[in-house]
Amino acid sequence: MIIVDTALKRREAEGTPIRVGMIGAGAMGRAIAYQIERCTPGMTVVAIANRSIENARKAFADAGVTKVLEVDTPEGMAAAMAEGAAAITTDPALVCASEGVDVVHEVTGSIDYAARVILDAIAHGKMIVTMNAEVQGTIGPVLKKRADAAGVLITDSDGDQPGVMMNLYRFVEGLGVKPVCLGNMKGLHDAYRNPTTQQDFSRRTGITPHMATSFADGTKMSFEMTLVANATGLRAGKRGLYGPYCDHVNDAVGHYPADQMKDMGIVDYIVGAEPAPGVFCIGHEEREMQTHWLSLYKLGDGPFYTFYTPYHLCHLEAPTTVARAALFNDATCAPDAGHVVDVIAVAKQDLNAGDTLDGIGWYMTYGVCENADTVKAEGLLPMGLAEGCRLKRDVPKDRALTYDDIELPPDRLADQLRREQMG
Repeated sequence: MIIVDTALKRREAEGTPIRVGMIGAGAMGRAIAYQIERCTPGMTVVAIANRSIENARKAFADAGVTKVLEVDTPEGMAAAMAEGAAAITTDPALVCASEGVDVVHEVTGSIDYAARVILDAIAHGKMIVTMNAEVQGTIGPVLKKRADAAGVLITDSDGDQPGVMMNLYRFVEGLGVKPVCLGNMKGLHDAYRNPTTQQDFSRRTGITPHMATSFADGTKMSFEMTLVANATGLRAGKRGLYGPYCDHVNDAVGHYPADQMKDMGIVDYIVGAEPAPGVFCIGHEEREMQTHWLSLYKLGDGPFYTFYTPYHLCHLEAPTTVARAALFNDATCAPDAGHVVDVIAVAKQDLNAGDTLDGIGWYMTYGVCENADTVKAEGLLPMGLAEGCRLKRDVPKDRALTYDDIELPPDRLADQLRREQMG
């Protein structure tokens, strides 16, 4: 984003950096803190809250920040900032309430915990950037409604696939070409992967086994596609999407129903295509003037044209979203179209009455996309709320779970917000 780098350099020269308070110091949180402190002018991380204080301390150490104070009160937070020290805490409320924080960057990968943080940030008038497709894909529309009512911007992040897809969507739309399909490019999709099968990959990459599983079994991708559906109004062409295998991203267009793309627009994915990993957007254009030049520009004969970004760079690009939000009030990926698509829970194995469901990327369920109107009509269970639910009856492998199948855990904020979202 060319205008962003110029604006950040100006903030650096003026000595008024964007002050970021981070919630979460796992692998991605630490990487983002490093990127901001070492690679991004005009921006600084002033505080990190994490349930493990040592991970917060490590995040600052890795980023080269040496003056760090542990705080547990609002007065301690204020004192740390007055001294020019970075603050670490186990209490995210201190970060959300601090007058020394401009943007709250939530990077926890949780749902109920993240919802509490986001609502607290909204209550204190803070802009919120998430790198958390799970919370946004489960209760994002209602969180945006709450943020809008408070005059606060909330957005998911660049670098992760939803943000990269939305950048591409806006680029294609800016050309005057109508985006009719947004897609993800995956190297592997196997709904039955689990933390045991992903142990070797986890060891090689440093990613937790359950997170690695959520990548492989399609759940994470389903959340990502839900975010862009809710941002654009594009829909799921069918439950679970089409997900064709193809050799190159340019071949994808032939695998999707043309009528669906033209009539309503769809979100989807491809498997095994080059160049990967990345994202793509199929645009539709029939005007003779434009098709003549698009053909000359080597994009094909139309009327469908494929645009793609052959990478997504996660933490490297995340600070761009912080800057767009803080400096231009511009959301990278927000559910502007409302509640269009959901991620529902499907049995990964035969499940038995009395079982308590494990979470995203574990052994018992995987997530797939379904249109929100169908989810409501059939009482389907959102994947983001499945963890901790107790089964009232047996559910066979590959059947979508419903609310009638389960008992919800008591007193979860995310369940309350979900009810508000469903109306």
